[in-house]
Amino acid sequence: MGVIYLVAYLSYPENFELIITETEMKKDLAPWTPYLCSVFGLVSGMIIAAFTEYVTSHTYSPVRELAASCKAGPASNVTLGLALGYLSTLVPVIAIAVTAFVANHYMGYYGVSLAALGMLSNLPLSLAIDGYGPISDNAGGIAEMAEMGE
Repeated sequence: MGVIYLVAYLSYPENFELIITETEMKKDLAPWTPYLCSVFGLVSGMIIAAFTEYVTSHTYSPVRELAASCKAGPASNVTLGLALGYLSTLVPVIAIAVTAFVANHYMGYYGVSLAALGMLSNLPLSLAIDGYGPISDNAGGIAEMAEMGE
């Protein structure tokens, strides 16, 4: 977050004016304002990622309960799976709505775009982890097969 503040401090002048054309409104802003919008997006993205991990990982109770309900039959599996799917969208929708509201309040659509970039800054880490898992798994399998061949 320090890097985001440094970029905002170096990129924006000490006082800058944002003109919102729809309302003909002018706002005098400081460099901490775009920083705040970006941080809101960053925190929102982390909340979404943590909740997604909770709802989709076998380590936590929602997936374990869904797996246990499969023993009772397909009807309970579909019903509980649909309910869990609906629940999994609740926190992300609320987080995105609150972030968009706050960012729009401070800087209009430009603030929303900065918050969206903050949310998307979590994406490279998630993609790297998702991409690294199968690669390391394949490497482990190749190493096991190499040991068998000797």
